[in-house]
Amino acid sequence: MYRSLSLLVAFAALVALLAVQPAGAAVPHRIVSLSPTATESLFAIGAGKQVVAVDDQSDYPKRAPKTTLSGFTPNVEAIAGYRPDLVVLSGDANGVVAGLKKLGIRVVLQQAAKNLGGTYAQIRQLGVVTGHPKQAKAVVIRMQKAIAKAVKGVPKRRLAVYHELDPTYFSATSSTFIGRIYKLFGLRNIADAADSTASGFPQLSAEYIVSSNPGLIVLADTRCCSQSAATVGSRPGWGGLAAVRNHRVVGIDDSVASRWGPRVVDFVRAVAKALRRKA
Repeated sequence: MYRSLSLLVAFAALVALLAVQPAGAAVPHRIVSLSPTATESLFAIGAGKQVVAVDDQSDYPKRAPKTTLSGFTPNVEAIAGYRPDLVVLSGDANGVVAGLKKLGIRVVLQQAAKNLGGTYAQIRQLGVVTGHPKQAKAVVIRMQKAIAKAVKGVPKRRLAVYHELDPTYFSATSSTFIGRIYKLFGLRNIADAADSTASGFPQLSAEYIVSSNPGLIVLADTRCCSQSAATVGSRPGWGGLAAVRNHRVVGIDDSVASRWGPRVVDFVRAVAKALRRKA
């Protein structure tokens, strides 16, 4: 059933790709990526040499040609200045897609994936459009195997998890890409019951978190906000939380925890490692 769903997602992604890619389009040699996730995927599938510019948030891999281009407030003229024959985006702010098309520039729009199936489909999509379909397929297979191995190696525990996006206690529910990673391990997400507006990203309170007593705390604010197991343990009332007492407070690089590309494997492995720790 999962395989069938993945195939359907991949087919839908391919249809979306064909909608923005002219038939018989040549393999691009000057790619501009305004999506940090796409940047990671392009380099992972072997298309890095074709990338001439990436946006100001693309910090991985280090060799990516980082510029001042913005994916949040894209400027068509600035992008066109790099003479791209393909631009990869994660959003259509400022009408950038239409603007680039008017200039005859091909565009691939890859919005945030909702699940792993969407991630795999986007990687395959980039493989097709850049001329690296076999490499993209290999990347997906490696990811699938690594994630399956990490999940299988963890003993089943009905633990509650708290995912921290920032020190003001914004979190992510099971309906988000992040939350679906925790569902792989059978974890109960404490943010679910607090999402009264169904935004997927509710702001919790310290009192609510303490009363929920999560057995796992994942910090996605280590780089932006210098949060760590030590800072969490020093918060009033947090020292007695099961996650703190059992050393299951894990820090994830902010960019790894916020993207849906190849490094999601690192995210899964970090969660698995924390869950393998004995109480």
